[in-house]
Amino acid sequence: MEEAYEALKRAIRTNVFAPGYQGSEQEIALQFGMSRTPVHEAVIRLQEEGLVRVLSRRGVVVCALSPEDMREIYEVVVALEGAAAELIAAQPAEARVPAAEELDAVNARMEAALAAEDLVAWAEADERFHQLLVERSGNARLLRMVGTVMDQSHRARMLTLRLRPKPTLSVQEHRGIVAAIREGQAALAQERAKAHRIRAREQVLPLLRQLGMRHL
Repeated sequence: MEEAYEALKRAIRTNVFAPGYQGSEQEIALQFGMSRTPVHEAVIRLQEEGLVRVLSRRGVVVCALSPEDMREIYEVVVALEGAAAELIAAQPAEARVPAAEELDAVNARMEAALAAEDLVAWAEADERFHQLLVERSGNARLLRMVGTVMDQSHRARMLTLRLRPKPTLSVQEHRGIVAAIREGQAALAQERAKAHRIRAREQVLPLLRQLGMRHL
C-alpha cells in the first residue's frame, strides 16, 4: 500500500494527475501497474490528507486549491513551523547544535543551486530545509500536520517559482533561523521562522491573484 500511496501522491504533486483529474480506482491501478486494493487504500489515505475526493459511483477527483485555500495553508504553516523552530532551540545543546548543522548543510545546497541558476534544485533543497526543521522538533504530530498542508500547497509553490524575485532572501532568513536555534534562543527562532513564512505568503498570494488563478 505504501508504494501505491507514494506513487499516487507524487503524481498529484507533479501534476501528472492535475487538479480536477477524475478517474476510477481501476483506471488508476492500471496506469501504475498495480492491483486495485493498494490503490483503494492509498486513495482513502489521500482523501484524509485533502488531496483527493472520492465521489460515489464517479471515481476519484484530484482536489483543486483556491488562493483562499492557500491563505489558510500559509496561516497553518506559519504557526506550526514557528512552533517547530522554538522546540528545536529549546533542546539541549547536544541535540540542537547537530540539528543546526544539518539545516546549515541544506541551506548551503540552496545557495549553490542559486549560484548555478537552478531554481528546481533550489526548490528541492528549500523543501528539505523546512521538512528537516519540523522533523528535528521531535514532535511527530507536528510533522504529520505540516506534511499534509505542504503536500496540498506544492503545486502553487512550483507554479509561482519562476515568477517570484530570485530567492536570495530565503537563504539569508534561513541563516537567521539556524543561528537562533544554535544559540538556544527559542523565542527568536520562533519569531524568525514565522516571519520567513509570512514573507513567502506575501509574495505568493498576490501572484496567484494576478494570474487570475481561481483553482490550482
